Amino acid sequence: MLYSLTGKCPPERDRLTMNAPASIAAEEGIPAVIEGEPLKGRHVLIVVENLPLPFDRRVWQEARTLKAAGAHVSIICPTGKGYESRFEVIEGIEIHRHPLPLEAKGAIGFLAEYGAALFWETVLAWRIHFKRRIDVIQGCNPPDLIFLVALPFKLFGVRYIFDHHDINPELYEAKFNKRGFFWQLMVLFEKLTFKAADVSIATNHSYRKIAIERGGMAPERVHVVRSGPDLSKLKRVPPVESWKNGRAHMVGYVGVMGEQEGIDLLIDAVEHIVRTMKREDIQFVLVGGGPALAELKDMTAQRGLGDFITFTGRAPDQDLFEVLSTMDLGVNPDRVNAMNDKSTMNKIMEYMSYAKAMVQFDVTEGRRSAEGASLYAKANDPVDMAEKIVELIDDAERAKEMGRYGLERVVNELNWQHQIKPLLSAYQQVLSR
Repeated sequence: MLYSLTGKCPPERDRLTMNAPASIAAEEGIPAVIEGEPLKGRHVLIVVENLPLPFDRRVWQEARTLKAAGAHVSIICPTGKGYESRFEVIEGIEIHRHPLPLEAKGAIGFLAEYGAALFWETVLAWRIHFKRRIDVIQGCNPPDLIFLVALPFKLFGVRYIFDHHDINPELYEAKFNKRGFFWQLMVLFEKLTFKAADVSIATNHSYRKIAIERGGMAPERVHVVRSGPDLSKLKRVPPVESWKNGRAHMVGYVGVMGEQEGIDLLIDAVEHIVRTMKREDIQFVLVGGGPALAELKDMTAQRGLGDFITFTGRAPDQDLFEVLSTMDLGVNPDRVNAMNDKSTMNKIMEYMSYAKAMVQFDVTEGRRSAEGASLYAKANDPVDMAEKIVELIDDAERAKEMGRYGLERVVNELNWQHQIKPLLSAYQQVLSR
């Protein structure tokens, strides 16, 4: 049975036991109340530096889950486009936002950003604590400096959970193609973060291994909580043919437009499809914003591919749902490097949630997530990626079967409702210490 991504939760099913059937959880999303409210009376502070809430999907799902478990939840995060209010309450969750300098560039820029963030996080944390005593602080990297905010609170019995989103030493190495002093500094901050943490949350098993082997954490204190989608929030809509730009087929990309995402390799693949393979029947629609968007648009125009590649920029949910519902398959061109090899990408889960097959380069965690829902191109080889895209476009039945497999895997194993139990286990463990 394949479950529809409807979104509305019937009122008679607004409570979920920890062992509820996966089918109910997948259809209904995060419950209003988790039976027994295991965190009732506790105050959790979540600190996020790189994205505003509720835009950060993973952290917002965590916050809503903790609230459903009975906790009072406060969040500290930066302001951002569309999230300018310094304080608001959404779904009973208090969100405290602070300003940040413009997007950091270079050592001085990062120093200014991190310094400003730590200042505001510290000020707001104490303000929140004096208003209502904090029991647990959850720090979500990047960067690996939020433990500095939590350390003074530990003297008063507050517990610290590290929510490990990014492996910063690998990110630095992938971005600058070297190690050196700043790489060593990243490793030091990471070690200090794990040392300060009472419990760590890993997004996948590769990150868990890092927490144990490089971070020195006891295995029983590292909990895997994957960034699975909340299927009730992903809406299926009828295909919108206008996205295809008059072409028979469509390939979609959903994600950040940055240096590490390999969009330039995808543009190379499109050029090979159009110029060498002589295929002009495939439209590529790329949804998302990011620091490299303008440069990627220029690259596309210079190669004469503007009619084949649509950049939507940061798009509203309706556009996102239309693209995911209309496309024949998804693509994940993330470069094969130390960072991407060990990281789980949200776009993979979103493609699978819409029963879409995909093509990606062969990375460890990408393969672990998608398994048979994807074809795997040779590392950073745009020609092989192009050929595999066309292979799937020309075999619609195979693509549909792969898509069905992916959806079943999300419903039965990977969606957020399967992460509720390990998340609450991490909190129950830290509060029992």
